[in-house]
Amino acid sequence: MSEDRVFVDTNVLVYAYDIDAGHKHKVATNIMKDLWISGRGILSTQTLQEFFVTVTGKISSPIDASVAEEILKRLAKWDVVTNSMATVFSAIALQKRYRLSFWDSLIIASAIEGRARTLFSEDFSDKQKIEGIVINNPFKNKQKEQR
Repeated sequence: MSEDRVFVDTNVLVYAYDIDAGHKHKVATNIMKDLWISGRGILSTQTLQEFFVTVTGKISSPIDASVAEEILKRLAKWDVVTNSMATVFSAIALQKRYRLSFWDSLIIASAIEGRARTLFSEDFSDKQKIEGIVINNPFKNKQKEQR
């Protein structure tokens, strides 16, 4: 079943809990529900840390830190890639090869380490393929309609 594994980037996590995110909230919530049920979701320590910082202070209706902590405790039941120095060095190699930001490279390195085949994110080109991982921007179609 490893070919079905899905890595979830921070933006999808945040939209799932950001009640002011409109259509993105609905899409992200559906993704998260599906991944909870299927057990195919993968996260990383980076995405969980970024999630906490964002939902407790950077969104228009922040979540209380204790509530965000409880969400993290639930999400910790997923497969979570712990970013080691090996992950960091893989990210550096990806940054050099693909000219990505370091943080985006770290997301890709974590997805590779977690044996994901798909990465849900709005931070990359939709359908882009990096090291065998297909990027899926689940918000792309709606973004086109809103223009």
